[in-house]
Amino acid sequence: MDPNNAPLLSPEIEPVAQCVCDGGVIAYPTEAVFGLGCRPDNPRAIDRILEIKGRPAAKGLIVITDRLERLAPWLAPLPADHRAEIDASWPGPTTWLLPVTDACPPLLRGEHDSFAVRVTAHPGTRALCAAAESALVSTSANRAGAEPCRSWDCVASQLGAGIDAILQAECGGRTAPSAIRDARTGAWLRGAPEPDTHTDN
Repeated sequence: MDPNNAPLLSPEIEPVAQCVCDGGVIAYPTEAVFGLGCRPDNPRAIDRILEIKGRPAAKGLIVITDRLERLAPWLAPLPADHRAEIDASWPGPTTWLLPVTDACPPLLRGEHDSFAVRVTAHPGTRALCAAAESALVSTSANRAGAEPCRSWDCVASQLGAGIDAILQAECGGRTAPSAIRDARTGAWLRGAPEPDTHTDN
């Protein structure tokens, strides 16, 4: 890695949060793997992530947050019973596809009429969202077709020159990516959640 293009490596939340606020692209731990992220309202940073991964914009992106209220302007109302089931699963490893308003950025929803959201229980990532006062785009830290990174040194080695900062913290210990469920139909689109045996997930 070219040291002149090396990302900020930090075990501290604040400098990585400042990078997010400044429009940077970062890597951070999630429940299972490292994710690439940025502010979800920054299209230039999102474009950088899509380029790094080689990911088509039409697929859309997951966004994670410490509290759903950060995304309220982009979310359409849901029936109370649906919302109660979602709230009962969070914070936790289930990503929900939620209906959106016209204000939801196209780069987040892609070609879909819904928006993939997770309120994470990972303590470091929750603290990062709180410090940056922002939700985060969340897509696995790897190029398309490669295995996702599960450590910060893997991220630095494979993607370091393309990103601005890495939060040096451990992933939550899960073996599979988050389950994905449609809030309107209840259908599981990717796996059911594993039994939660880790207090830091």
